[in-house]
Amino acid sequence: MNTASVNEGWVDNDGLRLHYVSWGRDDAPTVVMLHGLRSYAHTWAPVAAALVDRYRVVALDQRGRGLSDWDPRRDYYAAAYVRDLDALVRALDLRRFVLVGHSMGGANAFVYAAAQLERYAERHAERHAVRLAGLVIEDMGPGASAGSPGSERIKRELKETPDAFVSWDDARTFWRRQRPNIAESALDSRIAHSLKEDEQGRIVWRHDAQGIAAARLAATPEQLVHLWPLILNLHVPTLLLRGGDSDFLSADVAAEMAAANAEIERIDIPGATHYVHDDQPDAFNRALRSWLDRLDDPAWRSGGAGE
Repeated sequence: MNTASVNEGWVDNDGLRLHYVSWGRDDAPTVVMLHGLRSYAHTWAPVAAALVDRYRVVALDQRGRGLSDWDPRRDYYAAAYVRDLDALVRALDLRRFVLVGHSMGGANAFVYAAAQLERYAERHAERHAVRLAGLVIEDMGPGASAGSPGSERIKRELKETPDAFVSWDDARTFWRRQRPNIAESALDSRIAHSLKEDEQGRIVWRHDAQGIAAARLAATPEQLVHLWPLILNLHVPTLLLRGGDSDFLSADVAAEMAAANAEIERIDIPGATHYVHDDQPDAFNRALRSWLDRLDDPAWRSGGAGE
């Protein structure tokens, strides 16, 4: 598998220390990536390897995941994630970038895109005015988090996930059972970055498994993101990458999204479930790279300078 050299850094927000990783030159067109509910920044490493010759890739360990702090208040909802993303954008002085999000990260990306549209007019005279060059959504759409078979599967998984494993083999068996379609390299990554060994020799989660599960299972209708208004008001080129075998985002809903807004280009990836970039990494990377290469945005191509 191709690899790319990685850098890392930290930003502070809401009293939390948040970790991010980046690949590529600082002056290259920037792509910011947001992982899903139980994932981590390094899940995007194989994607970065496919992009890094032309693009800069920045991936955030969203609060409670990876090396970022856990939130003692368990505020694992979109508004908090978007504040964290805004802190990252400001810390890196990003003024024009493409935003990619998978699942929960896709919902956060939709919310961020809407917030930037509303706030750009207020900020355009400031030094740090942000505009998105594009949006990429991996297998997320209206109703997916609340009423899809995939959302029910995820809720069951959250309830049934053990706090610890007795061995690395047991942990690998658990992940393979939950992700039967996952590529072997993606499974290796998930084992390496979602788990660690504690002082008692048990294999435990790096992310705040209990807090994230509690927040997700107790979410009120007000805390869930209502995506249709955001989709209808999108004014940025958007790529929707759906797993052809997804139980989370149905083909019908994906078709409705593309029909509702001409900015949305939809691509289904055959043989992929909800976890598209893990199940079919080569096809995912080709589709994403082709779309980025076609994106017509001179300010972004120049690294965002002069925006």
